[in-house]
Amino acid sequence: MAQRQPLRLPVVSLGAEHLVMGYLMRRNILAYKAPPNNEGYEILCIHPDPKKVTKQLRVQVKSRYQTDCDRAFLIRGAALEGCDYVIGVFQNIGYFFGQRYEPGGVEPPEFYTLPRDFVRAHHKKAPSGFDKLRTKHLKLEPFKNEKGFELIARDLGIEYPTRRSRRMA
Repeated sequence: MAQRQPLRLPVVSLGAEHLVMGYLMRRNILAYKAPPNNEGYEILCIHPDPKKVTKQLRVQVKSRYQTDCDRAFLIRGAALEGCDYVIGVFQNIGYFFGQRYEPGGVEPPEFYTLPRDFVRAHHKKAPSGFDKLRTKHLKLEPFKNEKGFELIARDLGIEYPTRRSRRMA
């Protein structure tokens, strides 16, 4: 039986990085796209107030477009030195691994903002020779969606945007 060629969707992959940037900016984190093929990270994050910019965080984005994927990301151990966080994005654009090509499986994307040390502790060398982070059996709820973006905001010292009431002013 011939092995199927992997389906490459560069627009969808790039879309994952832009989705992450949008969600970070939605949380008031200033996010910049790094130059293409940059080693170790795709996004730079800083505080939006130029008087409070004391550090920058480097974010590596890993994505899977298949809703029925194995919940793992390819990630080289050496690349972890170039980032502070890895954001895994399950884009969930449909089913791709069944025997029949069925429509369906389109679900909202899921984001997991993982600190570099967490990824380093859980990623393993796969028999194929690729380093993988298998997330299926990890407890990732503290890192999911807004909870994960909050880790970056807290690390940068960005308070949640609110309007102060007139009584407090």
